[in-house]
Amino acid sequence: MAKKKKAPLPEPFARLCLVTPAGLDPEAFAPMLDSVLKAGDVATLFIASETSNAGELQRIAEALVPVAQANGVAVIVPNDTRLFGRSGADGLHVDTGLADLKDAMETLKPDHIVGAGGITTRHDAMLAAEADCDYIFFGRFDGDTADEIFDKAFDLASWWSAVFEIPAVVMGGRTLASVEPAVDARIEFVALRSAIWDHPEGPVAAVTEVNRLIAARQAEATP
Repeated sequence: MAKKKKAPLPEPFARLCLVTPAGLDPEAFAPMLDSVLKAGDVATLFIASETSNAGELQRIAEALVPVAQANGVAVIVPNDTRLFGRSGADGLHVDTGLADLKDAMETLKPDHIVGAGGITTRHDAMLAAEADCDYIFFGRFDGDTADEIFDKAFDLASWWSAVFEIPAVVMGGRTLASVEPAVDARIEFVALRSAIWDHPEGPVAAVTEVNRLIAARQAEATP
């Protein structure tokens, strides 16, 4: 069983995570990423697996991992332990099933981050937590197809954050304002993708603004 919370969540909550955009050119994207990560608090960069080409994904990870780590941002790569090892990433995101999650835990813990994705039910979340993973991701990396957080992902993340110690990450919507319900629900982390990279004023302005929204909402939510 996952451990239940014994005390109120520490501040801050609903910290920002970023998911890499589709179709990025790593060499061109790396300087932009550096500027974006300097624009405000970012907890984690998730490198999304838009390609099945291992060499291309390796090229992306090797270009972005040093940039993120230089800015104090943890980098999580998807599923492949070889990619994890070669890129020097901080952790592995496993959304290919419980058996793969357990294998990753045995290989990488306790020195590295291992998180669970592909969670669609409370039962899935409980099983992942029993493996003692480091976070549970609710939603999909490409799940920001609406302005707001997908209802099912939000409901699961809200439930999880209210009850259990293992942190929740919820996939946000395609607007910056989608983070506000996550703050209200005291979900530990919220991930954004298109809301950042497709923002009309650019991703640097987007990170600055979303940090302002989170801080303002936290101030309202904190007695």
